[in-house]
Amino acid sequence: MIHKILFVCTGNICRSPTAEGVARGLAQRLGLAGQFEFDSAGTHGYHIGEAPDPRSVAAARRRGYELAALRARRVTEFDFVRFDHLLAMDREHLELLRHTCPREQQAKLKLFLEFSEGFDEDEVPDPYYGGPQGFEHVLDLVEDAATRLIQTLSGTRLNSDTNISPRR
Repeated sequence: MIHKILFVCTGNICRSPTAEGVARGLAQRLGLAGQFEFDSAGTHGYHIGEAPDPRSVAAARRRGYELAALRARRVTEFDFVRFDHLLAMDREHLELLRHTCPREQQAKLKLFLEFSEGFDEDEVPDPYYGGPQGFEHVLDLVEDAATRLIQTLSGTRLNSDTNISPRR
């Protein structure tokens, strides 16, 4: 079975492409890439066709993840049918998804950080208007939640000796 996951933020240039790139990279490092299909989209069409924010690209690259080839797009009606999980970066995104998602697909909607084990936060903060530390914090949150997401859906449990991130 292939698990199809869509990560969702506002404009699809910072948080959701970071989640997509990190999840894809972690699944590859774990030898589980064939079990997953990852994508990302925005609730708004502000940046359709644009590459991720250069600060997101640079921060991710320092940790061994590649985002540069990704392009922003907006969530479509078809996404609610196509994906098994639509994971919102914050409550506002989750509410917007709930308003447009057909009733029979509502169970697919969650906050991404529901999968986090290492942080008490339940929303991925928007780093767009902040400094470099914001992008690093987003990566910390995303790596943690993506690791647990992949473990949960694949039925794989990592031990403490498993090195999946170049930073760890």
